[in-house]
Amino acid sequence: MRRLLTVLSLALLALAPARAEETLRVGDQRGNARALMEAAGVLDGLTYRLEWSEFPAAAPLLEALNAGVIDAGGVGDAPFTFAAAAGVPVKAFLAFRNRQDGLAILVRPDSGIRTVPDLQGKRIATNRGSIGHQVVLAALEEAGLPADSVRFTFLPPADAKLALASGSVDAWSTWEPYTSAAELAGLVRVLRDGNGITPGLSYAVASEAALKTKRALLADYAARLAKARAWALKDPAPYAAAWSRLIGLPETVPLRWFGRAQYRTVPIDAAVIADEQRIIDLYVRAGLIPVSRAPRAEAIVDPGFSEALAAVR
Repeated sequence: MRRLLTVLSLALLALAPARAEETLRVGDQRGNARALMEAAGVLDGLTYRLEWSEFPAAAPLLEALNAGVIDAGGVGDAPFTFAAAAGVPVKAFLAFRNRQDGLAILVRPDSGIRTVPDLQGKRIATNRGSIGHQVVLAALEEAGLPADSVRFTFLPPADAKLALASGSVDAWSTWEPYTSAAELAGLVRVLRDGNGITPGLSYAVASEAALKTKRALLADYAARLAKARAWALKDPAPYAAAWSRLIGLPETVPLRWFGRAQYRTVPIDAAVIADEQRIIDLYVRAGLIPVSRAPRAEAIVDPGFSEALAAVR
């Protein structure tokens, strides 16, 4: 009996670290959540393992989430909306709002294009389903023009920048840090930014499986990320310095970006749900999401993490 008790005790001790060492697998886009949280010093005292995976953009991050490779990640409202409409089992559990100076349709400084109606028949480079795609659709709608009044050339940012410089396209619709970098270099002029026509939302998202089985970990992660965002909002310079060292661009780029974006964390509330529904409706009107596959905004968000933000907000 004594030997049996000893064996059982050793078995329980062996199992204890496994239970304590739960893992939250988070997808990040370079220079985003991980760099921010490390710079803000909010990752001390974790009671679980935080496993990071880096992705070049939102689309592959969401593909990894769909495949079960990661539990959560950060993405813009546009790719999130397309992923949800495509049936990816994902929900937003935390939202961020920011000004949209850096989400912009750009033209060359010497371009004769002066207004959005001047874009009719012109070629615009952007990523398909991106926030760059979104701002063009919103700008056209604001001007009373149909979505097919321009010609899209779907390219990643680096290729789109070269295409604009060479004259292969007439405009480039992009986001930060590409907008700030191009502006500071004198390579572009902003034709229309996203202020007033797009909601300025991005999300922390998680798989439906993780929301069920790792809810406590996600709540802790949400609180720490919100704390880091609040830290950067008070003074963007330290984060800009850390970001610059990581990415290799001059500090002037992130300082311009962070200073004017003014990222702030918000809970998934009625205002966020209403803005998400407007995004869905925009894509339906543009024919990018079939009516039959369009989700309802309230079905693709999880508003149950407000308490995790109470100590931060």
